[in-house]
Amino acid sequence: MTEIAPSPDWTIPQDWAHYSPTDHRVWDHLFDRQTRLLPGRVAPEFLDGLKRLDLTRPGVPDFARLNDQLVALTGWQVVAVPGLVPDAVFFDHLANRRFPAGNFIRRPDQLDYLQEPDVFHDVFGHVPLLAHPAFADYMQAYGQGGLRALEYNAIARLSRLYWYTVEFGLIRGRDGLAIYGAGIVSSHGETHFALDSASPNRLGWRLDRVLQTPYRIDDFQQNYFVIDSFDQLLKVTLETDFGPLYQRLADAPDIPIATILPDDPVFTRGDQSHVATSRQPACHHPN
Repeated sequence: MTEIAPSPDWTIPQDWAHYSPTDHRVWDHLFDRQTRLLPGRVAPEFLDGLKRLDLTRPGVPDFARLNDQLVALTGWQVVAVPGLVPDAVFFDHLANRRFPAGNFIRRPDQLDYLQEPDVFHDVFGHVPLLAHPAFADYMQAYGQGGLRALEYNAIARLSRLYWYTVEFGLIRGRDGLAIYGAGIVSSHGETHFALDSASPNRLGWRLDRVLQTPYRIDDFQQNYFVIDSFDQLLKVTLETDFGPLYQRLADAPDIPIATILPDDPVFTRGDQSHVATSRQPACHHPN
């Protein structure tokens, strides 16, 4: 594929025709593997999004076709980018209901680990929930909040909110905990680990707590935070004035990973038995 210089907003044509038969086979393999594993583990809103967006069609999705359905549902659209984009660009896209998705797909020898988000992580992992109105509104609110966080020099704090919700969030379901974060749902290994392992803590989600909690970028998570609902996530985000919160936390020390505070709602007290090895998750990036 010929390299194309990104525009000021870093978007490039998807050029769906450039995907090779091997690319489409990689997508189909990953899609089949995850969709066989996710039922009973993932939030039902995710599976509903897969169905509503017709993502069960074989091969790498064509963004033009995908956007016809997504725009009609929630006003969001997917735009192609060459990889990770600058913070300000990323936040501006989200604030305007555009989700930037990597234009490339991993090689067959990269099925279980990738340093940058590819089209499978970005589209399979993120886009189904953009068909859900409350989560779609939360993502826009996050983008708007990110633009404000730039003014407060608080991106490091805000990135933790994205990490522990959009990428690695758990939700309370009718039959127990379920996954919804894209970093989990697009990773075969973490889909098992997040719900089944005795190692991580699973704690009730509180905004200020999450903003003080660092995260792992090189292995499975030591903490997962559990929301009650997407409506709760949206409500807290919209009703919080982040400016005073950033100021209050400016000199507050981080809460060490794996620490459980006395006032933490505890779903699972992990034994932290998992030790990082050479195996790494498929996603370890903030956007």
